Amino acid sequence: MTNDPQAASCCSTGLTASDAAHTAAVSGHGKANLLVVGGGGGGGAADDQTTCPVMVGSPVSKAAAEAVGLFRDYEGERYYFCCAGCGPAFDADPAKYAANVA
Repeated sequence: MTNDPQAASCCSTGLTASDAAHTAAVSGHGKANLLVVGGGGGGGAADDQTTCPVMVGSPVSKAAAEAVGLFRDYEGERYYFCCAGCGPAFDADPAKYAANVA
């Protein structure tokens, strides 16, 4: 047994949306391009960020999540996920998880 909070998470395997965003923003010399992370440095950077409705508090880049299919549409709203495991959990009870964002 481990005390690692990620061990019990649905996000403990695979590439998360934030990992994908970070990987996409790392330049050839291995250092993050901070102007690209979070929306390209334009005025809309804050608009690109949300939190996962399943893993409440986990930050998610909307653009990165959309790029890898980590989202669902429910009752006219789009919900973005931090990892592939959150989609099936959301599908099982979308009303419950949608309430986490409201």
